[in-house]
Amino acid sequence: MTGRVLPPGRHGLADLAVGDTIRTASRRITAQMIDAFAELSGDRFEIHMDAGAARRHGFPDRVAHGLLVLSVVDGLKNRTPAQFAAIASLGWDWQFKAPVLAGDEIRATITVTHLRPTSDGARGIATLGFTVTNQAGATVQTGTNRLMIYA
Repeated sequence: MTGRVLPPGRHGLADLAVGDTIRTASRRITAQMIDAFAELSGDRFEIHMDAGAARRHGFPDRVAHGLLVLSVVDGLKNRTPAQFAAIASLGWDWQFKAPVLAGDEIRATITVTHLRPTSDGARGIATLGFTVTNQAGATVQTGTNRLMIYA
């Protein structure tokens, strides 16, 4: 069966079908998170650090770093009751569709888009499609992650 919302538990390759989804909880992106990410990454571009500068560039408030949002999304994925039986991430292909502002609340829908076993048969590669939305339901980021999982 495809198109189901995965129930709680750890799901390996044999448990999954293309079309299966996980919906994450939501998380608010705060100015403090933006500040902490800037400190960690060294990225202090003015739209992230100053609301006035963000407005001068056409944004209504401070803009979260795109990679901060991606990191939060990965954390949300890893805290859902339904888990992939993950071994390692093999890469991301990601797009920033709209700004995430300080105070926005984001969540993700993750859909299995492709599955294949590895040559040893003990593992597989799941390609996961992500749609990240804000509190208004607008899509702010999309992308894919290739995840090595247990069979």
